Amino acid sequence: RCQRWVENCRRADLEDKTPDQLNKHYRLCAKHFETSMICRSSPYRTVLRDNAVPTIFDLTSHLNNPHSRHRKRIKELSEEEIRTLKQQKLDEAFQREQTPQERSDGAAQNAVSEEGGQEQEEQAAPLTLEERENKDYLKSLFEILILMGKQNIPLDGHGAEELPEGIFASDNFQALLEYRINGGDEVLRKRFEMTAVNLEYCSRSQQRQMLDICESCVREETLREVRDSHFFSLVTDEVVDMAGQEHLPVLVRFVDDSHNLREEFVGFLPYEADPEVLAVKFHSTVTEKWGLNMEYCRGQAYIVSSGFASKMKVVASRLLEKYPQAVYTLCSSCALNVWLAKSVPLAGVSAALGTMEDVCCFFHQSPQLLLELDSTISALFQDSQPRGRELQDVCRSQWTGRHDAFEVALELLPALVLCLDAVGGDSSVRWSSSLLGRASALAGALTDFDFIATAVVMKNVLAFTRAFGRNLQGQTADVFFAAGSLTAVLHSLNEVLENIEVYHEFWFEEATALAARLDVPLRLPGRFGRGQGGLEPDVTPENYYKESLSVPAVEHVIQELKDIFSEQHLKALKCLSLVPSVMGQLKFNTSEEHHADMFKADLPNPDTLSAELHCWRIKWKHRGKDIELPATIYEALHLPDIKFFPNVYALLKVLCILPLMRVEKEKYGMGRKRLKAYLRNTLTQHRSSHLALLNINLDIKHDLDLMVDTYIKLYP
Repeated sequence: RCQRWVENCRRADLEDKTPDQLNKHYRLCAKHFETSMICRSSPYRTVLRDNAVPTIFDLTSHLNNPHSRHRKRIKELSEEEIRTLKQQKLDEAFQREQTPQERSDGAAQNAVSEEGGQEQEEQAAPLTLEERENKDYLKSLFEILILMGKQNIPLDGHGAEELPEGIFASDNFQALLEYRINGGDEVLRKRFEMTAVNLEYCSRSQQRQMLDICESCVREETLREVRDSHFFSLVTDEVVDMAGQEHLPVLVRFVDDSHNLREEFVGFLPYEADPEVLAVKFHSTVTEKWGLNMEYCRGQAYIVSSGFASKMKVVASRLLEKYPQAVYTLCSSCALNVWLAKSVPLAGVSAALGTMEDVCCFFHQSPQLLLELDSTISALFQDSQPRGRELQDVCRSQWTGRHDAFEVALELLPALVLCLDAVGGDSSVRWSSSLLGRASALAGALTDFDFIATAVVMKNVLAFTRAFGRNLQGQTADVFFAAGSLTAVLHSLNEVLENIEVYHEFWFEEATALAARLDVPLRLPGRFGRGQGGLEPDVTPENYYKESLSVPAVEHVIQELKDIFSEQHLKALKCLSLVPSVMGQLKFNTSEEHHADMFKADLPNPDTLSAELHCWRIKWKHRGKDIELPATIYEALHLPDIKFFPNVYALLKVLCILPLMRVEKEKYGMGRKRLKAYLRNTLTQHRSSHLALLNINLDIKHDLDLMVDTYIKLYP
């Protein structure tokens, strides 16, 4: 690239210099680069984009200045040469867009639109009037699509079934086009003034093409930062329904150039029922379509709905086979106990979780319903009013995502059933008929003995992991010491499994006692309860639930903990002793180098790691009395002198992106919140993966010129 700069500058006196000499000893003013080549991440920092080439030169002013006439010998670029340079640049980008699978690992770190899309804002070669009008027209279309994405306006308008016969209504895209024409957009008016009234201004296929380009350009802005950071982790959220098709939301974690851990939404992946096919498509999308180098992936986590856990586990294992450094972990945004419960491959557990979610959503749909529940709780907890007020506060939160979700559900069960019965039996006009029917159905689900037994067993099994999981979502020191307590947790669960007859007897007694309080008959689920299950005559309900629920639940929790806290994962968590506050709690008697072997290839100077770690410990051990020890990785990464410890800095960056570590600053974790908001506020049939990306990443800049040039190149 240095040599290309010399050629464009026409500096014959520098042609014999090596690229290393040019890079170290020579500088080029920013005014020689077009604004699209420059990334201004802050008012104080200017960074050139990859493969930026200087093209702006004043080739005549030096002739009028006698003092500078002989300072530089510059060859003037002809218009033909300038046009050739730009065409070459566009051709390179187009070639990469057409053949992404041919990119090497190094080339994969360069964005398609980053190289080819940095089109100049004003073409040096004059455009014809027709070309200029066409570009302005396309720019107007892209502006409307971006507006629809940002404001979450669906493409479709009124359906045919909503309109009287013979009445034509525009879809939302065409309606906004008409509004813009009526508002004085001469380019659009001139384009469509002779068009029939009931003719679409922009076909659906053209809209899809333009939305594809919008999506890729917006995604590329985030992926460029990910590539610059090198290391990243992948996180998927629960499978969602996008206009009748199941999709997997994908987020990426990385540390940006301001040392902030960020979690950004990068798109949806069509879900496949076959886990092997899903693993292949997941890998190809991330590497070929998005251009990320999986050799730099250091973590993977999957938040799944009930029933999907086993399939995503196959995806994780396939990626681990190819990339052993991509550690399979828990995600910080999901409580361990909730994740474990959702991963249990038992229909009864999935049904119980679904019932709890439905009950929570039911009461949150109306403030009046929450008030009804508040009054019911107050009446039932008159003897322990402080606990009653605590439960009222819990009911106003998304309590199904808590570590103690089953415990809360069981404690609230009498109040929930009483309140739902009251709402379902209320014949006044306060509630709609659909709401009355739903309340009655939920009351019936909660008073099913199978739900009570499942909730009691899961509450008791997950009690052994509750404190462990809560510490994993705590401060850095909590996570470090929690990793050391895993052995004790597994020992306790194995002891339960060895004595499951005794433990299950207590759990079943608890379930039957609660059922008796609520007048719920002891009945086996489904076909077993109807005498069609083929049970042996001497099999009691207690034995049935022991064999079908308690034993498999305990076995599954033990195996999942072993899988998700692999030896490699635990080694990484042991490296958290690099954080000064953890180091202080250990009396500065730490040995990170023994656990950092797995990251040696990621270090800039691995040979000096031991000496550097010694200096790092001495720095904090002999600090001034008024200096506090940084308590988090975030604080350590923002230390003014962290760059004097390059190996420590590299280790902290890699540890920071592990999905288990929480995002310290809320504004850098907005991707997931905006994703949830989009799904909550958009009807299933109106959801679009393209518009969703624009809506969730609404603060990312949009280069309209890049979108237009890419569209013209791809769809001439």
